[in-house]
Amino acid sequence: PAGPAMGSLGRLARSLLRGQPGLSRLPRPRCYGSAPSELQEKTLVLAKPDAVQRRLVGNVIQRFEQRGFKLVAMKLLQADQGLLDKHYQQLRQKPFYPALLAYMTSGPLVAMVWEGYNVVRSTRAMVGDTNSAMAAAGTIRGDFSMHVSRNVVHASDSVETAQREISFWFQRDELVAWESRDQDYTYGP
Repeated sequence: PAGPAMGSLGRLARSLLRGQPGLSRLPRPRCYGSAPSELQEKTLVLAKPDAVQRRLVGNVIQRFEQRGFKLVAMKLLQADQGLLDKHYQQLRQKPFYPALLAYMTSGPLVAMVWEGYNVVRSTRAMVGDTNSAMAAAGTIRGDFSMHVSRNVVHASDSVETAQREISFWFQRDELVAWESRDQDYTYGP
């Protein structure tokens, strides 16, 4: 005999065994739709030359996919000084800029655009502090970086910066608009 906890479950099982349409009484899962399109931000993420050389690009991509963000552009390239001068224009007068430029042109990097709800702020949290010694465990930099000068990834710091940076690295027609089949399960009600 079933105990009190098995009461309704036991009745449902018995009704199914007798061929009764017991499943019609179960509530159906409701999908409330994905996040509104105006909340779908885009951000730029660069897997820097150290990430490529250390074969960490797959780990970086996996974290964004597991978080539920949608990849809308990606390319492997060797960045030149002109592109990096535009990207890092606010750092060009800093004494460390020549070393940064040498590092960023030392090998290929992977440029990516990720899309999703609050993707800019979420990405900054996922990436961790610029100074690897301060980056929390569980963040990309906290798990993979040992020094501020080799901190594995770049991530845009605001929606406005992301829009500007994306335009440096990608032509508009390189961004792929596609519907993710898991949006209802990622964003929920």
